[in-house]
Amino acid sequence: MATYKKRGNKIRKPKVDDTIADLEQVEFDGESTTKEVFDALDVTASKSEEWLEKNQKAIFTVLGIVLIGILAYVGYTRFIQAPKEIKAADDFAYAKSLFFEADKATQNIDSLYTIALNGKDNKFGLLDITKEYSGTKAGNLANYMAGIAYTNMNDYKNAIAYLQKFEADDAALGPIATGKIGDAFSDLEQLNEAFDYYSKAAKMVDNEVTTPLYLFKAASTAMELKKYDQALKMFSEIKEKYPNADEAKRIDLYINQAKYASK
Repeated sequence: MATYKKRGNKIRKPKVDDTIADLEQVEFDGESTTKEVFDALDVTASKSEEWLEKNQKAIFTVLGIVLIGILAYVGYTRFIQAPKEIKAADDFAYAKSLFFEADKATQNIDSLYTIALNGKDNKFGLLDITKEYSGTKAGNLANYMAGIAYTNMNDYKNAIAYLQKFEADDAALGPIATGKIGDAFSDLEQLNEAFDYYSKAAKMVDNEVTTPLYLFKAASTAMELKKYDQALKMFSEIKEKYPNADEAKRIDLYINQAKYASK
């Protein structure tokens, strides 16, 4: 009876020569890849140098313009604007004192405001400051004070003109100036414009004083314009967000009026 030897499942080991060949191939490939990367970098660097050489005149021109602009700004701020601000503040002091004197007065108010606006004894008034020192802090504040002076003199058109010139970035004066424009338009019976300025004043700063005040004025004006839905929304906002404000004391009455009017 014939017998056969079983062949085992042995794993063939790689020959030493094959392993060395593979390693050499890996090393060769690595050197090849690295060489390609450095060649690519060399090409990129070469192109960058060519671009710089080609455009260096334009680059230096742009840099020169930027540098000149910076130096001009620094020079203007230090040697022109700063001394102008100091001079404006000095000349503004007299007009400002006259304005506050008129603001506290109980009689001859229009006369005092007129002096504050136009000056006296060759000293600048508020209107002079707005013209001579336009672009300064004093000039900007003089616009505000002139607008308030005209408001208190019932000269609403001039009040609007000067208050609109006032750059209302100040968190305290901004809403007040904008609201005063609304008051002036209201006194001129231009209610749409009044409503717009009251609404704007209410949104400028969120606080417990000016926000409910101008929300209430905007809502009341909206009632006159028969914009009942907007009035209801504003009256309701006062009740919900500013319950401690003076405008909230009888707010339910105004809310009900807006509700019934809208039906």
